[in-house]
Amino acid sequence: MKDLKYLAALSIPVSAVLSIYFGGIWSYLTPVYAFVIIPVLEIILPLDAENYDATTREKRKINKVFDWMLYANLPIVYGLLFFYFWSFSQNAYASYEIIGFILSLGIVLGTNGINVGHELGHRQQSKERFLGKLLLLPSLYMHFYIEHNFGHHVHAATKEDPATALYNQSVYSFWITSVGRQISKAWKLQLKLLAQEKRSFFSFKNDMFWYLVLQLGYLMLILFMFNTPTLVFALGAAVVGFLLLETVNYIEHYGLLRLKLPSGRYERVKEIHSWNSNHILGRIILYELTRHSDHHYTSSKKYQLLDCYEDSPQMPFGYPTSMVLALMPPLWFRIMNKRIPAPMKIR
Repeated sequence: MKDLKYLAALSIPVSAVLSIYFGGIWSYLTPVYAFVIIPVLEIILPLDAENYDATTREKRKINKVFDWMLYANLPIVYGLLFFYFWSFSQNAYASYEIIGFILSLGIVLGTNGINVGHELGHRQQSKERFLGKLLLLPSLYMHFYIEHNFGHHVHAATKEDPATALYNQSVYSFWITSVGRQISKAWKLQLKLLAQEKRSFFSFKNDMFWYLVLQLGYLMLILFMFNTPTLVFALGAAVVGFLLLETVNYIEHYGLLRLKLPSGRYERVKEIHSWNSNHILGRIILYELTRHSDHHYTSSKKYQLLDCYEDSPQMPFGYPTSMVLALMPPLWFRIMNKRIPAPMKIR
């Protein structure tokens, strides 16, 4: 039964259902739950830095329950999308309710969509990677698969990486630089892959082209099935979803840079190049994303097997709380800058 704790991640979409079902002030239930209630609980609950022994690790490695808990997010996310779009197109809501609904749905797209899509995108089986890409689709962030897997995991914690926030860079500045540079870099990586295989831009293997087609088709389907306001609503939720991802990117590597060797290459990614958190609720809700150092050390390792390393820099708060703090740059800098190793600040 302890293995089923990750079902708690579904409390985010449950809160979103309640949000639009009750409406009114309840439209803000999901952002309040994700960024007020969970952070408070994380402060109260004890940390859990325990790693599993070899026997337990082998059992968890072959236990398909962990995979099915990820797969369940696909029908849940798309079912919630339809429920929101249908409700929005059939009812008249106040402006403040619409904002609450956009935030609520966007948070689901970021946590149960992009975050789970990220986990599945690292899997070896193509069908799992396909499911991961489908979960990136509603946030219009399918290029993330290419840039993250072929770019970020190579250049993480360097100035060449769009998804690594620099020392004293605010999250708002990071949103602009990261979003734009990741799209640009994804295209460069795609063209490089095509060139290596001696394929043209119009090749069937040009995934970036097909991502554009699928995302445009998704938006056109919304317009066809519902109406223009619903399309605008979907776009708003998508923006919230990918900005949520970028805020996570911001806190994961903020200020941590790898050493450049005399050869001109960077040292290998180590445990010291990602911020970690052992706050239990954030670990569960985000499918162990908070054990980010081990994820970079072995990207193919499944979420239920990730370890905590003593050398990894630890955040004073959980990821949900840290995301809120990041939105207040002076407070974020005051708390985090002193935790960054001095040599990294001058690279």
